[in-house]
Amino acid sequence: MVQANPQLQTFEDFLNYTEGTDAYYELANGELVEMPPESDESLYRAMRLYEALKAFIGMRQIRLQGLAIAVPGQPKNRYPDLTVLHPDHPQQMSALGRAAITLDMEPPRVVVEVVSPGNENHRRDYFEKRNQYEWRGIPEYWIIDPVLDQVTVLSLSESGYSEAVFSGDETVCSPAFPELTLSANDILTVD
Repeated sequence: MVQANPQLQTFEDFLNYTEGTDAYYELANGELVEMPPESDESLYRAMRLYEALKAFIGMRQIRLQGLAIAVPGQPKNRYPDLTVLHPDHPQQMSALGRAAITLDMEPPRVVVEVVSPGNENHRRDYFEKRNQYEWRGIPEYWIIDPVLDQVTVLSLSESGYSEAVFSGDETVCSPAFPELTLSANDILTVD
């Protein structure tokens, strides 16, 4: 569902307009585009990674879905399936009164997207979101892709994202969490 509203131009406009709504929207070219709910399988994959990361950082620094992140370009915001927050984010979001990371805040440490089936979803996660997350300066971006049966970890350097792809029993290497010992299968398999 698309809702046109010419007054919505900034991420702050978006936050004010969507306050108190239960649906998730992206603001693209002044229009609110409602995001469909995630599948159970996508949620389970994100939850598996969430559980593994809790061993290394507190649960207040990990968010599953529902966190709006301001990004450059269009749309003006994204909702990753999992986000590892910067240590200052919980307090900043509390002061903001919303589960949101604005452009004036540090970028998240890691964002994770679980690719849904279909060419449009593949293009969005591998190209559009990749570009926006890179431009936003997010140090690490994971793409969990059950269709291609792989996990891609993108690490930010001065020249942009470098890519490492993991499948099967290969241990997924994370620069942010080198102690993490999950294989691609551990993340991709839904029990």
